[in-house]
Amino acid sequence: MLVRNGLFLLWLFIFSSLGLYAQDSTNNSAPKVSSVQQDTAKRRPATPKKKPVADTGRVAVKPRVDNRALTTTAAAPKPADTAKTAATDTLLQQPKVPLHQETAYDIFMRNLAAKNRYLHPGKPRYFDLNVVRPFKDLDWLVYLIGGVVMLLGVIRLAYLKYFSDLFRAFLNPTLSQRQLKDQLSQSPFPNFLLNVFFAVSLGVYLYLLMYRQQYIFNADAWLLIPGLILLVALIYGIKHVVLRFCGWLFGNNDLADAYIFILNLINKVLGILLVPFLVILAFCQPEIARAFLYISLFFIVLLIGYRYVRSYSVIKQYLSFSRLHFFLYLCAFEVAPVLLLTKVLLIWLTGN
Repeated sequence: MLVRNGLFLLWLFIFSSLGLYAQDSTNNSAPKVSSVQQDTAKRRPATPKKKPVADTGRVAVKPRVDNRALTTTAAAPKPADTAKTAATDTLLQQPKVPLHQETAYDIFMRNLAAKNRYLHPGKPRYFDLNVVRPFKDLDWLVYLIGGVVMLLGVIRLAYLKYFSDLFRAFLNPTLSQRQLKDQLSQSPFPNFLLNVFFAVSLGVYLYLLMYRQQYIFNADAWLLIPGLILLVALIYGIKHVVLRFCGWLFGNNDLADAYIFILNLINKVLGILLVPFLVILAFCQPEIARAFLYISLFFIVLLIGYRYVRSYSVIKQYLSFSRLHFFLYLCAFEVAPVLLLTKVLLIWLTGN
């Protein structure tokens, strides 16, 4: 485009130069006539004057003006106007670019609006708004579960022999009762530590159970968890005192000691068994936590049943009673107090 414009300007310049040269040569040869004389010549016809004939015998001839050269010179455009016109033509020939170019997304949305009848004008619109859930800071739960696991690890590393004797007594019920009691009674402090750990583990488990079942909403965890731990310790402490009193009252201290030993043995194993379930209930998704919650309840019921089976076999050596009486004892002194305490606790927490 630029080369064509340059050639066009060069051609105009050459053509103008030729016209100006012809005009100058004509003006130099022709006499100059003023404007007044031209007007006078138009009004009246000029009388030709006869010029004297030269001695050469030739007649003087009036010079002719080339009107075509004058017309061409007058009509020739200026170089600046030619460049402006060429630039205007170039701008007009360029394609016009729209300000907003339609993208693939715009095309898709236009087609969707044309096909979907719910997007047509005049249709009602429904907005799905999710309720903003309150933020709960549960960082303290990480430290709590970590502290429970660390406590169990410290006890096991410090009293490794006691742990081995404990699980040997749990898995071998046929061993001599007195032999097992003597082996475990040699370490009273780890026995006390594992009883405390059972109360802590079961208290935290009860809190996570109520949390996953949505029984607690506005209860403060820093008050509820210590309260549950103290409640478990208080229940089993009272039970221990009542069993000791019954053994002294009826003159069967050996039977009371055997039953208390089996009770503490199963409780210690249950406290250790609940540790992995505490981790799962605290940090897993609700679906996974609910499944493992049922599994943990199954193990709890299984251990309680195992405790009563072992207690029945031990008590049968000291007393003669029917199985019906033993079942009534379980319902009256084992199951009913637990159900009553659970009901009172749920009423206190939920208000129903």
